[in-house]
Amino acid sequence: METLEKKKTEITFRSITYLDIKSIVNIKKKPAKSKFKNWFSHKHELSENDNVFLQRLIDDNELYLQSFNEEQLKASFILPVLFRVNFIFDDIRDWYEYSISAKINNVTLKGKPDFMLAKGDFFPELPYFFIQEFKRSYSDSDPEMQLLAEMLVAMKINNKNKIQGCYIIGRQWFFLILKKLENKSYEYFVSKQFDCLKINELKQIFVNLQAVKVLFCKD
Repeated sequence: METLEKKKTEITFRSITYLDIKSIVNIKKKPAKSKFKNWFSHKHELSENDNVFLQRLIDDNELYLQSFNEEQLKASFILPVLFRVNFIFDDIRDWYEYSISAKINNVTLKGKPDFMLAKGDFFPELPYFFIQEFKRSYSDSDPEMQLLAEMLVAMKINNKNKIQGCYIIGRQWFFLILKKLENKSYEYFVSKQFDCLKINELKQIFVNLQAVKVLFCKD
């Protein structure tokens, strides 16, 4: 029992489970209902070039995306979308696999998020948004729990009570909102899935990511 307790004083994002998170904080998943309305109704006009770019991305990848390994998925589909959104503005930029950590209720959570949007010069200082990605529809890893752990760390660093993120499983994208309540418990909401190989849903993914820059990158 002693050994188990020692192990649980430090947990990596990659290895974290739902039971781990529940042992650290009081957290519940809640029905999304209208929680994403403001975010997903953000007005961003896609240019004709944007439309052509997104359609070509589907055309080039739809036959094989489901069989891509993690690096192929990232290089062929996810990174082109993120670069097109252009997350470099003011003193904020995109960061890939940079370490972050924080101690929450005597447990250190740490790791290297696949993607975070954060303020900083040579290293990320204040994280605002995360994307966690996985290559296939079935995996031993749990991207939802990993993303939650990263967002908990960001809330501790930023001293914020609300933060947003996204996780990807193959062709499916899910957006997530995490809130800290006044009683220090947490609740989180997961959006419906967006299929990135359907053009209208990929356009909505693109608009949702553009909205992040306007709505959530505030101290």
